[in-house]
Amino acid sequence: MSYGASTTKAQRKVKTNLSESLARAHPDATDRRPCFGSWLQFPGAQLARIVCGTGVDWVLVDTEHGAIGDTEMHASVPAIAATGVAPVVRLPAGEPWMIKRALDAGAHGLMIPMVETREQAEALVRASKFPPRGVRGCGSPFAPDVFGQTMGEYIDTANESTILIVQIESPLGLKNAQEIAAVDGVDMLFVGPNDLAMAMGNGSKSHTECPDVQNAIAEVLRVAHAAGKHAGMFAVNAEQAAARYKQGFQFVNVGADIVAIQAWMGGEMARVAQLV
Repeated sequence: MSYGASTTKAQRKVKTNLSESLARAHPDATDRRPCFGSWLQFPGAQLARIVCGTGVDWVLVDTEHGAIGDTEMHASVPAIAATGVAPVVRLPAGEPWMIKRALDAGAHGLMIPMVETREQAEALVRASKFPPRGVRGCGSPFAPDVFGQTMGEYIDTANESTILIVQIESPLGLKNAQEIAAVDGVDMLFVGPNDLAMAMGNGSKSHTECPDVQNAIAEVLRVAHAAGKHAGMFAVNAEQAAARYKQGFQFVNVGADIVAIQAWMGGEMARVAQLV
């Protein structure tokens, strides 16, 4: 899926279009505008809908590090899509059954952690695509409903309208990033900065304090764009998100639910302590 490709009939059918918002955020796009989202680590369809009302293009349901199980994921994905926002699911691993569950729930995008080789990326593509491109089975009524399609329409269009995001977060993944980006069906390289920083020997130091990690992040960005793929990055606040967008990343979150709660409630507790 290239940046310059025109919107296809398949893409026009989906209720929300993550592909279009990503292309809009490409550094070479005319009238470039961000593709910002938010990160959910707490379960709850109500919470998901509230976050969708903040102006985001996408919301990620984090089943890797979040307190979100399969049932909660199935509730959050359609709740997000119903607001016109794209639901993205980060899986605990790239197991085919996990991929099938998230796609069957109606995810518009999948994020797979710790992708390190071309072979691993190729296996992820096979698991996430219907035949003849892959081996994904069909039968779930939920995904077509989330996309606002019939089952036949969904089967005909899902291979192109769903986005596969692979995380580069280890030295081996960094070494093989060019080969991973070259895999047809991989749409985005997303940097996992904290795991990458630890794997590069920086211990508990923040990746923002590690020049070697920042150089690695820039390299992933370069490789992604050279391959005609999207690039994504995690940010904990508006300043970081704006800086990464200006750097050239298209897919950037602006904080997360747990970050927002800690920051706001901690700030209010500090303020009330000064007022009494």
